[in-house]
Amino acid sequence: MASAFREGPAIHSPEPCCRYSQRASGLLLHITSLRSRFGTGDLGPAANRFVTSLSQAGQTFWQVLPLHPTDSGHRHSPYHATSLFALNPLLISPELLVKDGITGGDHPGSFPPAGVEGAGLFREAPLKVELLRAAARENRCGRDDSGFGRFRAENQEWLDDYALFSAIARNNGVDWSAWPRGIRDREPAVLERVQRELEEAVREEEYIQYLAFTQWDSLHEHASIHGIRIIGDLPLYPAYESADVWSHRDLFWLDSEGRPTAVAGVPPDYFSSTGQWWGNPIYRWEEIEKQGFSWWKDRVEHMLRLFDCLRVDHFRGLQAFWKIPAGAATASEGSWVRAPGQALLSHLAARLPSLPLIAEDLGTITPDVRELMAMFGIPGMRVLQFGFDGDPDNPHALGAIGEDSVLYTGTHDNNTMRGWFEEEVRPDQLERIAAALGKVPSSAEIAREMITLALESPAWLVVIPVQDLLCLGSKARMNVPGTTEGNWQWRLRPGEPRADYWAWLREKTIRSGR
Repeated sequence: MASAFREGPAIHSPEPCCRYSQRASGLLLHITSLRSRFGTGDLGPAANRFVTSLSQAGQTFWQVLPLHPTDSGHRHSPYHATSLFALNPLLISPELLVKDGITGGDHPGSFPPAGVEGAGLFREAPLKVELLRAAARENRCGRDDSGFGRFRAENQEWLDDYALFSAIARNNGVDWSAWPRGIRDREPAVLERVQRELEEAVREEEYIQYLAFTQWDSLHEHASIHGIRIIGDLPLYPAYESADVWSHRDLFWLDSEGRPTAVAGVPPDYFSSTGQWWGNPIYRWEEIEKQGFSWWKDRVEHMLRLFDCLRVDHFRGLQAFWKIPAGAATASEGSWVRAPGQALLSHLAARLPSLPLIAEDLGTITPDVRELMAMFGIPGMRVLQFGFDGDPDNPHALGAIGEDSVLYTGTHDNNTMRGWFEEEVRPDQLERIAAALGKVPSSAEIAREMITLALESPAWLVVIPVQDLLCLGSKARMNVPGTTEGNWQWRLRPGEPRADYWAWLREKTIRSGR
């Protein structure tokens, strides 16, 4: 059957990702995992100290998870974004607001004297939100701030819809399909009236985004000065309950009431025997292509203003996506449908001087996906935990890791290295691990041994989750795919990582030639 998608203009010799002339390394740590007495980690002093420590330890990269606004109804998963353009207000540092004179020192005093652990990580979110709204009101929502005016003008394309969406959601929730019909369906006269009625709330949301972007730009500049490049994360899909879907219904498979007719996920795999039912609405790629991929080009260009490189989550979904009927009991009822990956990347490459992308290519990857990555010089991911099953064709095996790879000891979806070793490694895997290391490692030393192995590999970039640097067990795991409870909650303890951990990492990095 002939494809409905055009292949797009041929691209010759594209600039390679964010690859540099020498091998490099870095750490994976989400900003929410930093220490803060204001609930979740933020863009304040702890983030700046982490950058400085990275630099002193000889690292070149810091990889984070998506920084988009999250929703308490979905346990603040960074992959369930209410906007793919906005930044999460919870990342704003109250300390920096006081330092910069945005708000008085009395407001941060309303927070508990010490941060909470575990499931309480986002407990203070309502306090943070109220502080930010109060700061917006104190500053007349930035009416006298020329910087805020420029920010609004430069980001109007997405900011108008996001701010209105967020203002409406304050009293109506983020499920826009349950909003009054006129608002749900974006009837012009109704939206004009609502815009007038919620003018102050809309302006507050715009100003809060201004604060978030200002603090992020400052942190990014600090990283650049210290030679640290930040790898962002590009989720393939927005959440259904998002400003993106509400304002661009024509780009998604929705019915006349705005409900999804099909949703995203993946078939049965390593993480789940029934597949993963994500629930995100899937793209109407034919319509997106008719529009010259303008929404996607705007999105990627916007993200590359914030980050030095982007990891594209579920990259294979650009070549073919798993389409699950909305009423299906499990993800296993879905089917693969082709997407216009080459055409999309061709348009992106024509608009951008380079394609600084890393493909999340884990799971079953077909030859056409590999060809697409090679065509645009996009490196893929290798995960050391996956490399000891004995399969001669395993791309994660030590002997298969090439210079074009980004090698991870583990990812945010994996158990920690120590947790994996203690709870998941089979006897045959242990034999191969022992052969690779020249000894049978203990639980206490497995993480460092694997980090050393990764750093000594040919991979141009090695990324190490901070949990592995700290040799932590499974209780420090960030996420368990297919589950909803207890994820995204882990964070550093006071004083972590200690100076001796940074010194060890620096020594191993230098010895490996990175």
